[in-house]
Amino acid sequence: MPLPLMPKATAVWLVENTSLTFEQIAEFTGMHELEIQAIADEEVAIDIIGVNPMANGQLTTKELERCQESQKARLKLAKSDIPIPTARSKGARYTPVSKRQDRPDAIVWLLRHHPEVTDAQVSRLIGTTKPTIKAVRERTHWNSTNIKPQNPVTLGLCSEADLEKAVTLGRKRNPDAVVAAPDADQTLQNDEATTPDEPALFAEPSKT
Repeated sequence: MPLPLMPKATAVWLVENTSLTFEQIAEFTGMHELEIQAIADEEVAIDIIGVNPMANGQLTTKELERCQESQKARLKLAKSDIPIPTARSKGARYTPVSKRQDRPDAIVWLLRHHPEVTDAQVSRLIGTTKPTIKAVRERTHWNSTNIKPQNPVTLGLCSEADLEKAVTLGRKRNPDAVVAAPDADQTLQNDEATTPDEPALFAEPSKT
């Protein structure tokens, strides 16, 4: 059965924003029912930002409403044109030309939501360079006026597992940079309200 692009982040959003049962969410995300319960009890995934599967076209409102009305119903994944990241061997990450224009959007998202992740980690995670990260942070990037924060996983630049690994490692190396994750809905509103004249939002990460 096909799974949503970011199973764990999707599960977090569904737990927080719907009346679906743990069993329904577990089957949709390919996780164990006990894992969903642990998310609801805030025992795990407390630092993961929930991802709305309807916002990325992987679930329809009609389908969600259908399953909330009946506990026996099971969510069906909608067809999506979002590319699914594939496993890769060690070494520099190759980013297709068609996706390279999305990297600044991913950089802004990472700087905003995970300041504990170092520039070196960001470079490896989405296949970019430190000068590009610096330009995005300081708003000197040539396309700054059009950059909008977007999750690198939904952009197809990395996998959810790679992102979680980078965040976990970043927190161990740079715990002072960790900030409370913003509410998913509020984050979306803030991202949409971002303007070209907004001052620099990101401080240089502490070096380890």
